[in-house]
This record gives sequence, structure tokens and C-alpha cells, in this order.
Amino acid sequence: MLIDFDKMEPQVIPHMRGGEKEARMRMYTDPRNKIMRGRLIPGATIGMHTHETSSEIIYILSGKGKILYDDGCEPLEAGSCHYCPKGHAHSLMNDSPEGGEDLRFFAVVPEHCAE
Repeated sequence: MLIDFDKMEPQVIPHMRGGEKEARMRMYTDPRNKIMRGRLIPGATIGMHTHETSSEIIYILSGKGKILYDDGCEPLEAGSCHYCPKGHAHSLMNDSPEGGEDLRFFAVVPEHCAE
């Protein structure tokens, strides 16, 4: 199945999960997964949140930023892959200065279903 993000309307999500500014997301969802391509402008964040029922994988396509993860901080750049297991908390941020590069990422949230 081909997922063509370029043909999807972007969703603009102000203060995503309590974060700063806005996130722009193109998202495919079904009962088992959320598959997203997103963008954070400089200074934008996705707020700290805990994955109570699922995990998340975030792959950085371009730009730089960081992940706050549980009690730590991980720098990110193109080619970085962050994994947040079920039960853990994280926040994604583009900490580039104003006028800097957007942080573009691909993320997958598999929904854990009982079989």
C-alpha cells in the first residue's frame, strides 16, 4: 500500500500536546497505526507526553533539534532515529534559532491491540 503524503492536506496542530507554536502533520491512520510526516519550525515543540498504550518511532529527515526523553536529552539531526517505548515520556523540539531550518520527521505509532 502506497501512502502518498504529498497528496494529503497538512493538518496544522497549534500547541501539540501542550508544546510551543505549531506542528504541521500529514497523517495516515488505521486501527493499528498512525504514520506521520511532520514539520516543526524553529522554536516549535511537541509537548512532553507519555505513551501509555503504544510506542513511537521518530526518524529525522532534515534539520536539527532534540528529544527530551524521560529525564534525559538527546540531540537529533538528519538520519537520527528515536524510539520511545510504551510507558515512557518524550518531547520533540526544533531548538534552531529563528530563521533556522525546519525540523522534518517521519513517525510511526503502532497501536498495540490484543489479539
